[in-house]
Amino acid sequence: MAETVVTTAYISAATNRFPHAAAVQKSLIAFASSTYVALWNTEDSNDTGVYTALPGHTGRVTGVRFINDALLLSADDTGVIKLWRNSDNQWTFVFSSTAHGKAISALAVYDDLIFTGASDSLVKIWKTNSSSDKDELLEVQTLNLKNRYPLSIDVTRLPCSQALILAIGSTDRSIQIWTRSEQDFVPSASLSGHEDWVKTLAFRQLNSDNENTLVLASGSQDSTIRLWNIEPYDRLKTNATPTAEQSTNPLSDELLDAFEASLGDLADAEEGGRQISLKRHIITIRGSQGSQQQFTITFDALLVGHEAGVTTLSWRPSSSDYPEPTLLSTSTDSSLILWSPSTILDSSHDTSTTLWINRHRFGDVGGQRLGGFVLGLWSRGGKEALGCGWSGGWRRWDCLPNVQNGVGTRDEQWQELGAIGGHVGPVKGLSWSPNGEYLISAGVDQTTRIHGQVQSGSSKSWHEISRPQVHGYDLLDAAFLDPLKFVSIADEKVARVFEAPREFIETVQNLHVAELSTDATERPCAATVPPLGLSNKAVSEANAGTSYDVERTTRRPFEGELAAFTLWPEIDKVFGHGYESITLAVSTKRRLAATACKATSPEHAVVRVYDTEKWQPFGAPLAGHTLTVTSAAFSPDDKYVVTVSRDRSWRLFALNETGDGFVSVAADKSHARIIWDCSWAIEGDIFATASRDKQVKIWHTRNIGVSNKWSPEATLKLPEAATAVTFTSSSDGSRRYLAIGLETGEILVYSNEPSTPQTWREDLHMSSQ
Repeated sequence: MAETVVTTAYISAATNRFPHAAAVQKSLIAFASSTYVALWNTEDSNDTGVYTALPGHTGRVTGVRFINDALLLSADDTGVIKLWRNSDNQWTFVFSSTAHGKAISALAVYDDLIFTGASDSLVKIWKTNSSSDKDELLEVQTLNLKNRYPLSIDVTRLPCSQALILAIGSTDRSIQIWTRSEQDFVPSASLSGHEDWVKTLAFRQLNSDNENTLVLASGSQDSTIRLWNIEPYDRLKTNATPTAEQSTNPLSDELLDAFEASLGDLADAEEGGRQISLKRHIITIRGSQGSQQQFTITFDALLVGHEAGVTTLSWRPSSSDYPEPTLLSTSTDSSLILWSPSTILDSSHDTSTTLWINRHRFGDVGGQRLGGFVLGLWSRGGKEALGCGWSGGWRRWDCLPNVQNGVGTRDEQWQELGAIGGHVGPVKGLSWSPNGEYLISAGVDQTTRIHGQVQSGSSKSWHEISRPQVHGYDLLDAAFLDPLKFVSIADEKVARVFEAPREFIETVQNLHVAELSTDATERPCAATVPPLGLSNKAVSEANAGTSYDVERTTRRPFEGELAAFTLWPEIDKVFGHGYESITLAVSTKRRLAATACKATSPEHAVVRVYDTEKWQPFGAPLAGHTLTVTSAAFSPDDKYVVTVSRDRSWRLFALNETGDGFVSVAADKSHARIIWDCSWAIEGDIFATASRDKQVKIWHTRNIGVSNKWSPEATLKLPEAATAVTFTSSSDGSRRYLAIGLETGEILVYSNEPSTPQTWREDLHMSSQ
């Protein structure tokens, strides 16, 4: 048997909603997607997006961090951490450990030290141990936060010292400072000021050994950002003679300095011992040869600009191209802000004050009702700023070459670039357009998405090009009726029909996704959803306002535009069922559509067939099942419909003599568990049923009308429960293929010769691990 080679053409993956769910190493983005770790290279010239997903976790991945170029750390909500090693751009799993008893909520890495915080109120410190034959993590210390949950962790080196400083933000609104000069971290200070949970912390890395000011940024659910300066304690500077202006103030800084000097005696201080005052915190560490060294932590600035909780903070990597300190912040108000200092001279021009100002604001003005940004980070050495939203999609901005602004400084100009995204929940339905140019997917994240192959320079790559339906119910399936029309079902009693607006047609043609022979001028330009509504309403050019933009049709849509401007108008609703929809099938010629709903009685366990022209019932409902019909499929010639059910049976219906309905012609109950799916072979002579009993059975139509008792042509024994099944054939028709999806995520591909439906061989096994 010839070796079968499978290549992945496209991965659509959303990012999990955790602030530590992504990390960057140069241009490589690693992010958590369900139970996978996905990798995306932002410098990929072919713009392929996610190029691989690393399986292995059993729980939802909550955090990802690069240790170095060759090692990657991931953590999940079951408390497990995993190490991955890169060899020739192939990432392989090398180590796993159950680090915590509950979900891991925070991660940090410094050199060979790893810090994990979890909802068991513990922060654990690990040391990487790598040798030629193995990689592992060794636990070196455990910090007990005493019923406070760690939400954020960051660690770095203290200025002018080899000691480490650890900052922990937790659910008690304070920032816990720990220091380590020898073996263990010890508590040193508690920084108060925030009025709500501290969600994110970020140290600005020291650029040189001589730099003596370390900056800590903290972001909180109270929508503010605080900057803290950490510096060596200078006793001589503290005891300097006060100026005349300062001496007139009985509560001047000099009096506070003198008070702190009396508390900050090196002879009396212990390592990690805290000295707290109204102005500064003094911490003590053990220096070299038993000496002691003191540092002060002072509150420096309050950054106010977000309207809702701050989710992540990230300092721009310092370089000759970007020497100015810049802080990136994201918030649930749907904004991403770049902050940097600005020097302001006083009225006498003798002294100056440094203020942190909002240099650039990206995202959506006023915020959208989509949960805002969950995380943000820098890529390509600070050239790109990225933010990930609540819907799991990324937005990406590129810094253009700096230009002189006429006053001796340089202004940065930014432009948005295309990024990646995907369903943030399970995908329940897929359907190719009639000619196979693009694909629609329906998910429980309440969206349908259309994916197409976009022309990018000399190459083509797959991307999401439209989000035609953003609904209020979990979407279960969608199927094309023609290239510009589809029907979808959700966790409601109604099926909805949509037709493409003019903007989609122009986008598809401009991006060379498909050539559509249709006149778009008579169509609505776009669609919108009224407040508190579920139906997409058509938008004409007369009342489109700013919703229609010709420039959008010449490039693939950005994440913010997909959610707001790529909706399709809803043109019809299909009623009939008494309970929420569960399955949808469209006939081969796309003239008929069949739907079924949740059912616990024969009365509701029926399949309703409609003509897709007027959406009127096509004959009587197809009855016979006693429980929910899980799937239905039309034969290639549309003369038969097969249905499968939770009652463990399948039923076959044939077109009646008058051609205006279907009648039952066969039934079987040989499966031992629920039947999840069914499918017809392209030749139309056989169909398959897939069941939880770990079997797929093949049935031949030659038995129609011959006997009430059907026997399967073949029974395929599987290692796990079968949940999905579909057929295809080779281009010359010499072999047909049967793909089977398993409950574990594995996919099996069998094949046979059409003349021997009894004989099947396994050609391919695609593992989920």
